[in-house]
Amino acid sequence: MAVTPPVCDFGWAAADFALPGTDGKTWTLADVKGEKGTLVMFICNHCPYVLAVMDRILRDARDLQAMGIGVVAISANDAESYPADSFDNMKVFAQDRGFTFPYLYDESQDVARAYDAACTPDFFGFDAGLGLQYRGRLDASRKEAGPPDLRRDLFEAMKQVAETGQGPADQIPSMGCSIKWKAA
Repeated sequence: MAVTPPVCDFGWAAADFALPGTDGKTWTLADVKGEKGTLVMFICNHCPYVLAVMDRILRDARDLQAMGIGVVAISANDAESYPADSFDNMKVFAQDRGFTFPYLYDESQDVARAYDAACTPDFFGFDAGLGLQYRGRLDASRKEAGPPDLRRDLFEAMKQVAETGQGPADQIPSMGCSIKWKAA
């Protein structure tokens, strides 16, 4: 079922975390924070929305990192119900695709709840002071990647944040599979 997250709550402060990465390290928000901003994205291994645009996510992450934006990906899905999203499978996923950023496992789902993450992919773009400036889509792709010449919404928004400290007033929410929450 497709889920759309809420619109950007400008200035909302990024929630801290300490999560294990696929590289064997434990990462905090301070570790991933960039000089000109930080992108926190919630993704997973099996979501068709994520898989459709994974190459674009990797491209935009590299380009944003080159501009001083810190980038991190977090998977919070219930791996017991969705074994494709297990931590071991995350390690393979990140290595096979050559992630240039940490890929972290939120097994307790506390970080996803603190961010009010709704779907995969869900993008949170913060300014240098870790105030939220973007909560929108990567581009106009959905379950299938759109044409290669689509406007790079996330990239353009984060570029604007890096240059001005402000995100765009008009943002189109991301769409993707719901976060796979553990049973209560």
